[in-house]
Amino acid sequence: MTVSWVDSHCHLQLAGGDELVDRARDAGVAWMVCVGTDLATSREALALAVRHDDVFGVAGLHPHEASNLADEWQMLEALAAGDGCVGVGEAGFDFYYEHSPRADQEAAFRRQIRLASAVDKPLVIHSRDAWNDTFRVLDDEGTPARTIFHCFTGGPAEARAAIARGCYLSFSGIVSFKNADDVRAAAAIVPADRLLVETDSPFLAPEPYRGKPNEPAYVGLVGEALARARRATAADVAELTRSNAAQVFGVET
Repeated sequence: MTVSWVDSHCHLQLAGGDELVDRARDAGVAWMVCVGTDLATSREALALAVRHDDVFGVAGLHPHEASNLADEWQMLEALAAGDGCVGVGEAGFDFYYEHSPRADQEAAFRRQIRLASAVDKPLVIHSRDAWNDTFRVLDDEGTPARTIFHCFTGGPAEARAAIARGCYLSFSGIVSFKNADDVRAAAAIVPADRLLVETDSPFLAPEPYRGKPNEPAYVGLVGEALARARRATAADVAELTRSNAAQVFGVET
């Protein structure tokens, strides 16, 4: 039986673009979500979505780029609110690198939470070493009805906190890494209707490609590792994550 996957979060525009779309199709990927990290990459994500029926674009400002909020917000807001965009983000906190000051990250995060709620589109969250602040700001602003923790790196406690707020949890190639027992334990307890799978390509290639450039064609390897963590079949995980992705992004399949 052919297993068909959805890559709920990738960055095609950062490496390979159209060529990666072709390889993903050959690997059985039904469709993929290409996510922006600033104004330029958001425009590129939406342009890829225009060129390919199986690519959908998300526009937003990554915490690394949060200091650009004042310069880019007006145009990013228009992109995210447009008909061709299926989500807002990725937004949130990254306290591991702190390429933008924490105050700037919070300001950009709050602005994108409000936008996602206003335009009724899913919010895509990036949270690294910042769980308390992420949940604090979500509680302050009100968690949008459709909210995704992309590349979930927490354990069961963080998973429960996200689930309690009605969020979706998306798992990347990290779930296949030998030292990721906490992530696998979290994956095991996520309700079936809140589970997503992604590559976050070109980053975080799953085993056996760890350390090499990632791409949406590898999402099935992530999905198989996720299935093992949940003691489920790959076919079942593929089916439910496809359904969940269609539901959260409003994509008709």
